[in-house]
Amino acid sequence: MKLFFRYIIIIIIGLNSCKVSGPPTVQEVTPGPEENLADSLIEQPFTDYETVLYRGEQTRYFRLMHTKLEVSFDWARQQLHGLAHLVLQPYFYEQTELVLDAKDFDIHKIVILKGDQQIQPKYDYDGRKIRVDLGEAYERTQNLHIEISYTAKPEENLDSIGLDDDKKGLYFINPTEEEKGKPRQLWTQGETSTSSKWFPTIDSPNQKSTQEIFITVDDEFTTLSNGKLVYSRTNADGTRTDYWKMDQPHAPYLFMMAVGDFKVVEDQWNDMKVDYYLEPEFAKYGSEIFGHTPEMIEYFSQLFNYPFPWDKYSQIVVRDFVSGAMENTTASVFMEELNVNTRELIDYDWDDIIAHELVHQWFGNLVTCESWANLPLNESFATYGEYLWKYHKYGKDEADFHLLEELQTYLSEAEEKKEKLIRFHYDHEDDMFDNHSYAKGGLILHQLRNYVGDEAFFKSLSFYLKSHAFGKAEAHELRLAFEHITGEDLNWFFNQWFFEAGHPVLRIEEDFDSEARKLKVKVWQEQDTDLYPVYKLPLTLDLWQQGEKAEFIIEIDKPYQEFDFENIQSHDLVLFDSDQILVGEILHDKSPGQWKFQYEHYKDNVRARYTAFTNIKYKSDEADISAEVVQAALKDSFWVMRDDALLVIEADTMGLFTEAEEKIVTMAKEDSSPFVRAQAIAVLSTHASLNYVELFRANLYDSSYTVAGNALYAYLQTEPEDALTIVQSLKDENNFNISSTIADYYISHEDFDQYAWFVDKLHKYSGSDLWYFIKLIGMYLFSAPEQMLEPGIEELVLIATQHSQYYNRLSAYQTLQYFIEVEGVADILAAIRQNEKDPLILPFMR
Repeated sequence: MKLFFRYIIIIIIGLNSCKVSGPPTVQEVTPGPEENLADSLIEQPFTDYETVLYRGEQTRYFRLMHTKLEVSFDWARQQLHGLAHLVLQPYFYEQTELVLDAKDFDIHKIVILKGDQQIQPKYDYDGRKIRVDLGEAYERTQNLHIEISYTAKPEENLDSIGLDDDKKGLYFINPTEEEKGKPRQLWTQGETSTSSKWFPTIDSPNQKSTQEIFITVDDEFTTLSNGKLVYSRTNADGTRTDYWKMDQPHAPYLFMMAVGDFKVVEDQWNDMKVDYYLEPEFAKYGSEIFGHTPEMIEYFSQLFNYPFPWDKYSQIVVRDFVSGAMENTTASVFMEELNVNTRELIDYDWDDIIAHELVHQWFGNLVTCESWANLPLNESFATYGEYLWKYHKYGKDEADFHLLEELQTYLSEAEEKKEKLIRFHYDHEDDMFDNHSYAKGGLILHQLRNYVGDEAFFKSLSFYLKSHAFGKAEAHELRLAFEHITGEDLNWFFNQWFFEAGHPVLRIEEDFDSEARKLKVKVWQEQDTDLYPVYKLPLTLDLWQQGEKAEFIIEIDKPYQEFDFENIQSHDLVLFDSDQILVGEILHDKSPGQWKFQYEHYKDNVRARYTAFTNIKYKSDEADISAEVVQAALKDSFWVMRDDALLVIEADTMGLFTEAEEKIVTMAKEDSSPFVRAQAIAVLSTHASLNYVELFRANLYDSSYTVAGNALYAYLQTEPEDALTIVQSLKDENNFNISSTIADYYISHEDFDQYAWFVDKLHKYSGSDLWYFIKLIGMYLFSAPEQMLEPGIEELVLIATQHSQYYNRLSAYQTLQYFIEVEGVADILAAIRQNEKDPLILPFMR
């Protein structure tokens, strides 16, 4: 899993009013007679979709059995000095040549070890692959031992090998310590095929190898790698060598190491070490950030009927990580957004991403997709793991609403593209890391679970894990595991959901004949059936009469079907797909009264309730009914419903504030959700701010930063006499909710003595917080004295050219456009456009 900022990026692109139009144009390449066709396809994409872009499993000429690495680092040059000892065995046929992935190395020496002999073979190296002439034929019973001395240069030639800045494999963070406030760190990121940027290997997910790594560093540093730390040895030159050993085989893309000033917070599950590596400033919060991990390990071990498969589990938070997190075997890496304190954890815990990476230790690491075309075998399970943990820990409403958000995420992406879940045609491996593999994949698993039942579902998963443990798998093997347990041929399910693109779009109409006392429910499959399948859909339907519910099991398998219900006097509601599991769209017009009935009668089904609320909350033509539902939602048991009801009242399209004011005040003071309390404060600020100045002031130092941030904004809007005193008392807070409000205050009051404060905050933020703060400093500079412009523009240029997160480079570039009339800025923008290589943002650099 490379867990990207799925939601953050959608928000950012939306705010910029632009869309990613599609993959970059690539040049067709024809491999020469000496090249391996599969290798050429993977690394030099073609444009002929149907005949050339087939991405199957890479042919295994050798088994990679063991990898032993000895590494040290040149921080100034951002290079790694390595000695690799590989043990391989021909897979079946005898082999006279070994081909290894090794991107941008200086190769110093290669030897084949045979007993006491060291044979120096002939080899060719093109900067991407080493082709070693073995000098004889090796049979499948023979082990090949080869040693390679090399220097890895991850910063070099990224474009020439079809890689961009987030494909370095090995990352030196602040290597020369020029960036103030940022620690010196080093970490790796191997997925999909960039482990071969720092050690020679067969960089394919269908290889599995045991591992040893000797990491030599300055004694001030802490190291982390896969497996267990066997020993730390102090060297004569003052350095230290840490020896990490991994006795169980895993794929090369899951190899990792991290180096830096980290403090280790120790925890355990049963007798197994569970450790959290954080910067010293945040280590005291480690048990709060990651503290649910042992409980998660126990929960998933029991659920999958397969105990945690590795001998330790570590989690580390690093700077400038290129994605959200990465599930390296026994050692997951997380982005710096997890550097949080107790107050921040009140608003946002990180259980979703922690559970996601943990589930990968089974689905992805223990059993690995044989090719990136089968990536959903990794990512859909990890994504579904988020739901499973939420249900276990936080209850049905939180879990079901999470699935609804996943559905909305997938459907949003499906407006731009519809792909097969298992797809053997793509331009680049990274194309697989989308909301089809993640969100849609997890939803399909939930749908499969609903169909086969809980016991069969989890028995099938356990059988799948045990059958392919420490190996690889493809989607059909998952199907066969379910068929083995259930006894049912499930080709129909896997064919339509895993191997076909799109999703069902169902239009529902009701036709009630009062004289015949018959209700006819008509169903059309309205997806384009020339492109997408006619689905077979076992579903449930709830029919309500006189406040009583009857549930029916139906099956949709035709473009148009009718379902007749006899002896119907009248009916209150038809809820189609009452289990709320369909991965698709349901178009079913209902009257406001029916939506109200649905909201009121599905107290145990948050998705049905939320859908009803969404469809009625702004119904001005039925204002009385809509108002009743909004008022009821203020008391809903689920916080999202209460929060959304407050948003409706804040918009005040129906004049509900006066009637609800007393309740809103109570919510601002007492609601169990900090988000609801914060939103209640926002509503009071919008409609009656001067009446609640003391309430706002009382919440300025609330334990929740979200509440405190909204209270600060509301309080400052009343223009109190002590505004500046309050701002001064809070300006050192690093939470974005507080800082963004203070920034707005300084901008609106044109306080140009705060430039240093803006720059300090700019250096403290990353992710979406930095994206927004870049805009704020741009607004601040826009009216600032001329002498501030030059240093301010320099700060923006630095981010636009060097920041690791592409959307923050884009944010800085777009902000610089406000200063295009300033001398030299137009030339700077042109240079940034010319040097930017990331295809995700190039279309937006106009």
